[in-house]
Order: sequence, then C-alpha cells, then structure tokens
Amino acid sequence: MSEMSQTNTVPETSAPPVDRQRMDVDVVCVGFGPAMGGFLTTLSRGLLKPDGTPLVESAAAPGLPPQVICYERADDLGFGVSGVVTKGRSIRESYPDLDPAQIPLTAPVTSEKVLYLLDPVGASRRSLGLRVIDHLVRAFKWALPFEKDAVSLPYIPPFLQKHGGLVMSIGQFNQWVASQVLGSGTVQIWPATPVAQPLIENHQVVGVRLMDQGTDRQGKPADGFMPGMDIRAALTVIGDGPVGPIGKQLEDHFGLPEGHHQYDWAVGIKMVVNLREDVDLKPGAVLHTFGYPEPEIFGFMYVHPDRVASLGIFVPSWFDSPVRTAYRYLQHWMMHPYLWRYLEGGTLRSWGAKTLQESGKRGEPFLAGDGYARIGEGSGSTNVLTGSGVDEAWATGRQLAEGVLELLKQKKPFTKENLEQTYVQRRRNSWIETEGHQAEKARDGFHHGVLTGLIGMGLAGFTGGRLNIPGKHQPPHQRLPSVEEYYRGRIAPEEIAKIRQECRAKGLPTHDALMDRCGWPTVPHDGKLLVSHQDALLMGGKVQAPAGYADHVVFLYPDLCEQCGSKICIEICSGQALMPGETGVPAFDREKCVHCGACQWNCAQPHPSQPGRTNLAFRAGAGGLHSADN
Repeated sequence: MSEMSQTNTVPETSAPPVDRQRMDVDVVCVGFGPAMGGFLTTLSRGLLKPDGTPLVESAAAPGLPPQVICYERADDLGFGVSGVVTKGRSIRESYPDLDPAQIPLTAPVTSEKVLYLLDPVGASRRSLGLRVIDHLVRAFKWALPFEKDAVSLPYIPPFLQKHGGLVMSIGQFNQWVASQVLGSGTVQIWPATPVAQPLIENHQVVGVRLMDQGTDRQGKPADGFMPGMDIRAALTVIGDGPVGPIGKQLEDHFGLPEGHHQYDWAVGIKMVVNLREDVDLKPGAVLHTFGYPEPEIFGFMYVHPDRVASLGIFVPSWFDSPVRTAYRYLQHWMMHPYLWRYLEGGTLRSWGAKTLQESGKRGEPFLAGDGYARIGEGSGSTNVLTGSGVDEAWATGRQLAEGVLELLKQKKPFTKENLEQTYVQRRRNSWIETEGHQAEKARDGFHHGVLTGLIGMGLAGFTGGRLNIPGKHQPPHQRLPSVEEYYRGRIAPEEIAKIRQECRAKGLPTHDALMDRCGWPTVPHDGKLLVSHQDALLMGGKVQAPAGYADHVVFLYPDLCEQCGSKICIEICSGQALMPGETGVPAFDREKCVHCGACQWNCAQPHPSQPGRTNLAFRAGAGGLHSADN
C-alpha cells in the first residue's frame, strides 16, 4: 500500500544556497500541450534556411541554430485523458494537408447534438424555474424531440457549432505533434522533467530552475540529492496550463493586469470507453448535455473511430456545493437513460481529470515581459462562450513563434517592448482577441443561477458580446456555503455531524453518505465501466509518482485545516489522493494524484495574509496519470 503523507504543512522558508549546474540555451519552454505544440511547430520550421543553414547563429552555442529546449512535467508527452472537439482553424493552418487518419483517435465532425437532460431519479437540486420547465417538457413531450428523459435542442446556435471541425484525443494529438517537431532536429523536448521556478533577476526572467531530485517529501536533501539545474535563456516561454506552478509564480511576482482575476474554474473528469459492437454512433458524432446530474454540470461525449468514445462532465466553481464530487456525478451522468443505452456494456480504457480556467479573457495575465512570454490556457486564451480552448491555445503558440522569428531575423532582444510589438500585437489583431472579448462576460449570469446563465450566454453569443447579464465574481472559497447551509431542509445538522464523524472514523470523504441520504441511487458497479473510484485508478491508467521529489500538494497552515468543516479539497479530489487525516489536516497520497489541480481552487480556507489565495499550494511536481490509450 502506498504511503500517505501529512507532511509539507508549513510555509516555505529560505533554504541555504546550493551549488547548481548551469546550462545556457536560447529559448527554454515550460509545459508541452497544444499551445507549446503550436509554438514549437512554427518555430522549428523557421530556424533553418531552405539550404539547411541556420536562420541566425545561436548566442548560446555559436555556429549552430538557436538552441531550443522544452521541459514537460509528466512522464510522457501524451499525458492525461482529454477528448476534445475543435474547429481546428489554426491547427489546419499549420497542417493545410492534414489527413485526420494520420492521428490516432481523430475523426472529422459528422453530427452534433445539444441535449437537455431531465432528472430520472428525482435527487437533483433544481430551482423552481427548472422544475416548471421539466414539468412542461414531460407534459408536452409528444410535441418535442423527446427521448429517454432528454430533449434534443432543435437548433444549435452558431457560436456552439463545431461543423467542419475535428474530434481528437489530446494525448494522441500531442504525441503526433511531438514526433513532427522532434523530427525537425531543431528542438529538444524532455518529458519527466518538472520545472520548479522561474529565474527572475531585476524583474527580468532569465530562465528556469529544474526541480531538485533526491529529496524527502518536504523537499529537504536526502540520499542521492541532486540540485535542479539552472537553465539560462534569452527567452522563457510558459505554457504550463491553468494551474501550472511557473505561471502562478510569475503572477505572484508581476501581478495581473488591472481588473483581471481568475475566480472562475471547473474540473473536467473524463473517460475513454470501448463501446459495444452494436452501438450505431458514427465516428465524429458529438453530444453535449446540460441539466443533469445537477443543473450546473455540463457533459460531453465524442465518438472516435473503432467505436471508441471520450466522455465526461465539467463541474464548475459556481456550482456552490461543498461536496461537489466529480467522480460520482460522472457515474450518475453516464447512467442517464439517454446515454446509458450507448454506454451499457462498454469497457473503461482510461480516465483522468483536468482543471479548466473558466475566467477566459478576464483571467489573462501579462502576456509578455522582459525575457518571457505566456501562451495557452494559462494565458487566458480559453473561449468560455464556445467552450473551446485547444485551437485557441495552438493559435497563441503560433503567434508567439512568428514574433520570435521576426525578432531573431532583426537581431533584437526579447524585451517586453519587443515582445509586445511582435507577439502581443499579433494576438490583439487576431480572432483570438475578437472572440475572447465576445466571450468575456458570457458566463457572468451563472452567478445568479443556471437559467439566468443560459440566457446570458445566449445574449452574448447572438450579439457578439455586446449584451450580457452581469454577475458578481468572487474567489470560490468566499462563496461556498457550509455543509449545513447547503443541506438545510434536507438533512438535519445533527445528522450531518453524525455522518461527518462516521466518515472521518473510516477515513472517507462525506459525499457518498450525503448523496445517499438525499436520494441518489447506489451506483451498480459492473466491474467494466461502472467501477469504484479506487478501481478506476487501477484500471484506467497508471499514476506515476517517482520517489525523490518533494510533494506538490502542500497545506500551508495546519491549524486552518483543523478548523475547516467542509474539507472540499477532499470531496473534489479526482483521484482520492486527498483523504481525511487523523489531525484534521488532509492526508496526501501522491501515488493517486492525477495532477488535475482541482484542490487548489477548492480549498475553503483563505490564506491569512495573501487575499485571493488559499491555504493549499499546488507546487511543481513530477508524475501524474499515464495511459497508452490517451
């Protein structure tokens, strides 16, 4: 059995200086995903002239082309599980002759449906407005496209359509892109190499420091200690995603532009499934759902070739439940009659989870500074109106690469001014900026409720963002009700206290007991697809947790954890890596952590001295979930 840890529960302190090796390159990159794929694909094509000689000479290695190296935390370049549907505009511009059959699990979009799912079990928390709508739908189902407790919308707004796009596996796409980039011979990509921090001197980023190896779980030197190398570079490119530690450290140092915030989040929990042989869904079929298992939760199902489907749900931060367990809600969503007719008899291939930065354009950090630039989802590129981010991320990488090549040709340094003129200005003049502004306030209405949110999205979508329903944004930890408040009228406080005590004695989260009490049916585990959370960890991938690294989930002030009554970090944890601890501080099992980062924005305890932050820090770390079927 893997070791559970309640360590790393104190604030970081200054460590004595350590002698570190140094390597100089021209461009160092952090994180390999769609954004970095777009950047390295475009950059690698421009570093050599048609005759094979360097475009410019490397400053770090004279006589050679510019030296470019990319570090990725995960053990493989196809990490995580993420089915996606994308219009693929920028991707197709990079690969104009792309044949989808070249990329495993990729297919052109062939059909699209948006479904409103009614509650077939009677346990969902639905507002009066939704209960009225459900009653009317059932009363007039004979006149509607109604089937198996679901209504198919007769019209899909243009801003939601993915006609002409692609259904893909991000893991397989990343691996394919990496093979193209590495084949150029101009770029190095190193997986299983986490970056610990940016190197900042006089407010200029001069490179990165790799993570120390051979440490205990508190990060202190142990047997085989090897200090992380300093990688010095003229340009540092950060594409480490919405919860990436390097991006977060830059935000701590430089702040965010005035009026920007990152208060809106979601966790997507997903599966890849082998469908039964008789399932008649064609490759490229796209289903999107809303309304169930809770009205705030959205779902998707994308069909790949060979009867493989990616499916999952998104649990947003404005779903104000202190027990918002994504895994169990996923299973109830899968068992909805409309979906279960396709999924029954299927087999789990792989699973995973990922945090999404739902603030979109409003969450955009400073895109460039002296010596650095940011791309991808962590740079605020996700479009929260269309629910798309892969092609947007790829486009930001392309735009930066075009700017970098321009500066290399002109032999200009990577200063903030030069990067803003070449990269940021390109982005401002592109469809990324236009569509990002249209989507900026599209989801504000959800802070007043689901119906209001849907109306607000419609207003923003049909008016190009000119109309919307305003909403008040707060950090998730400031808006969460207590367990007693959330279940008022459904479960008595005395019973909640009893459930909490019993679950703590068993070392379990409370969500299953509370959901059982509210009428959610028991999940009938079949050993193939409907499996326990623990079995999903065993069947649906392998969690890599190499020894010799510090823990990446850290509880800064243990007394705050001891005072916390909701422990939502435990309830939301995608891999059961956080469980009740003996002292009240959650126990962290890194051998179950899939690095989704949901715990970071689900901590209910505010940091005592840093407004907007919480008591949980999600730091640099190695490993994560890996599956060959990604």
